[in-house]
This record gives sequence, structure tokens and C-alpha cells, in this order.
Amino acid sequence: MAEEEIKTTTAAEAPAEATAPKAKAAKKGKRIVNAGAVHIQATFNNTIISVTDKKGEVLSASSAGANGFRGSKKGTAFAAGVAAEKALEIAKKNHALNSVDVYVSGIGLGRDAAIRAVSTVGIKIDSITDVTPIAHGGVRPKGERKP
Repeated sequence: MAEEEIKTTTAAEAPAEATAPKAKAAKKGKRIVNAGAVHIQATFNNTIISVTDKKGEVLSASSAGANGFRGSKKGTAFAAGVAAEKALEIAKKNHALNSVDVYVSGIGLGRDAAIRAVSTVGIKIDSITDVTPIAHGGVRPKGERKP
């Protein structure tokens, strides 16, 4: 077998590129999004608002619990309105959002209040769609085996 030579280097002999500090990546600028979507999930216990662009990338989000409401107060219409206003203010200020499609899911008390909050912030509503899933009993069961 051939003999292999093992090299060891000290810190003084190390290449200059290994010890040089890495350059930091430049920060991205804030995106300007004119049209987006507001997804409202209204349950009996909480209301969650997500503001997205048309591709579905989240611009801002808020919930009744994130705004300081606790316990049964999270499920109220007032808490949903506060959560919607906060999420939409952030999206409007940071991304210049001015028109949205609203998608509402769930059967909680905050459905209507969150939609009203969108218009009070000064954002134009293009459409409102209810995307609550409806149970239908499933598919037909497979028949019994024949002997």
C-alpha cells in the first residue's frame, strides 16, 4: 500500500478566506401588494384573520387571543373586529394593500364583525366567499363480499 502524507495546519498557516468574516445578506424591501385576500376563520372560541397576497403568501395575521382577549371573550364579535382591524392596518401600512377578496370559514360570532372591520379600515372589498366545509355523510360503503 502507498503511504499517504497527512498535512496539519495551524491558525497562522490557515488560508485567509477561511478566517474572513462572512458578509451579511441584504434585507429585502417591503413588497407593494395592491390586491390580496383576507381569510377569516371564525370558531366559537376564537377568530383568526390572515391577510395574504394573491399567491397565498401571508402579509399579516392576527387573532382575538393575540389582541389580549382571554377565555370566552375571544369568541365575541367585538374581539373579531379588533383582530381584523389590527391585521388589516399592518397590511395596509406595510404593503399598501387597497383591495381584497374575503374568504370566510366557520360558524362563530366573529364572521360579520370581521367583514365590517375590513371596510372600516378603508380597504375595498371585491368579493365575499363562504368556504365553510359542509359534511355530506361520506361516500357509499363497499358492498358485502359474496361467497
